[in-house]
Amino acid sequence: MDYYSRGVKPYMSNQTTLDKMIDSGVVGVIRTESSEKLLKVSEALKVGGVSCIEVAMTTPDALTVIEEVSGQLDDVLIGAGTVLDAETARSAILAGAEYLVSPTTDLDMIEMCKRYDKVVAPGAFTPTEVMKAWQAGADIVKVFPASRLGPKFISDIKAPLPQASLMPTGGVSQDNAADYIRAGADAVCAGSALLDKQAIAKENWEVLTSNAKQLVEAVKEGRKTL
Repeated sequence: MDYYSRGVKPYMSNQTTLDKMIDSGVVGVIRTESSEKLLKVSEALKVGGVSCIEVAMTTPDALTVIEEVSGQLDDVLIGAGTVLDAETARSAILAGAEYLVSPTTDLDMIEMCKRYDKVVAPGAFTPTEVMKAWQAGADIVKVFPASRLGPKFISDIKAPLPQASLMPTGGVSQDNAADYIRAGADAVCAGSALLDKQAIAKENWEVLTSNAKQLVEAVKEGRKTL
């Protein structure tokens, strides 16, 4: 029995996953203490229009969480974040992750993702790092930490490197998401802008849904001028 028949979603090609991520425009990063909590958070974000959920590998029992959640949420792409090496990437893929995100660029990790036909978003910051990640096979480059230089930095990178697909991460919010998209980002990645610790503790899921709607609308607003 392969991992696609263990209750995990059917096979999805790399291109299909990438198209869905870019079409969504928002990747939500979630760190929770249990798969049950993550499932509820994900459902709330999905109602708000965020259909790509990244489970950070720093989450306790992250692989178990990915495996349990990936087969339970329809029309939601579950990915793994903070993936630092090929071994972790493979484990996350076998658990059901459809895309892998890293704060750094590890060539072996990229190769592993290509072997399994999964979307890979390695992290980079400088133009040189972005180009190296792109040449190594990145499907989309995670520009991190984007908060250091803001949206203009994205347009500065895109000017000489228009072929590179970029996803700014770090400090992205409802207030600046449209600016990042106008600057040339294909999607944005956000965590704190979507999650509200007090709301989660009180299971006030409407707050998370509202945050998601606002961020999704900001991305749509940014795309209107493209």
